[in-house]
Amino acid sequence: MKLDWRTLLVAAITCAAPCLFAAQAGDAPAAPVVPDWAQPGTATHMQVAPPLDFHRPTTNFDLPIGVFEGQSDIGSALVPGSASYDAATKQYAIDSAGYNVWYGRDEFRYLWKKMSGDVSLAADVALPNLSGYGDRKALLIIRQNLDDDSAEAMVAMHGTGLSHLAQRAGKGVEIKEAYRITPRDLPGGPGDPGIVKPRRLGIEKRGDTIALFASLDGEPMHQIGPSILVHFDAPFYVGIGFCSHLPTTSDTAVLSDVVLENEAGKVH
Repeated sequence: MKLDWRTLLVAAITCAAPCLFAAQAGDAPAAPVVPDWAQPGTATHMQVAPPLDFHRPTTNFDLPIGVFEGQSDIGSALVPGSASYDAATKQYAIDSAGYNVWYGRDEFRYLWKKMSGDVSLAADVALPNLSGYGDRKALLIIRQNLDDDSAEAMVAMHGTGLSHLAQRAGKGVEIKEAYRITPRDLPGGPGDPGIVKPRRLGIEKRGDTIALFASLDGEPMHQIGPSILVHFDAPFYVGIGFCSHLPTTSDTAVLSDVVLENEAGKVH
């Protein structure tokens, strides 16, 4: 039987197709490699500070959202973050992975506004995923810039219900906690959904003085703990954010009824 060139071509393509498909399947991107220092702490592993020379450029987005001018994946976590705003409920939902916001560099999704002078920032804070990592952090944060190692002052609520005021006094300096609000456990014990923790948090900048504000049981917002001193050159960045504390797994924080004023004394 004589085969013409068309028949031979079809046969050749048919034979080669499985190899082509196998090659394409083999080209799937490899899973991100997570350095050992970035792995979350467990019963058998302690997270440690990243190497001093480890940095990842921040990914910035020209995406205004609510009262904020832009968004950034600070430190570009291995899984990109996202955010949405519901004007009807005044809720910001922030999705982010990220190994931590601590030590000498950060990884988190940040919604920000450039500001100068005094600042009042406050929000109701909720972490809907009750099974999320205990050290995940919803953040109200002032930063000098958008680099992963920027100087900053932050008020954070952790997944455990712990809240605190902390600062990175200069570029690349390790963060230090200034004051914490320890949640009061109900009979269910630590981690119980009924744990008593702040319903609303705030941060105030008055000159170089930074203070933590909170409402624990629905009472008016009031300062808790001592103020700290952190200097920011104008302009600086003010906003809200979230970090799952898991390098390649996103989680969600919801911050609502955000107050952002270019004046001290307006936290409410």
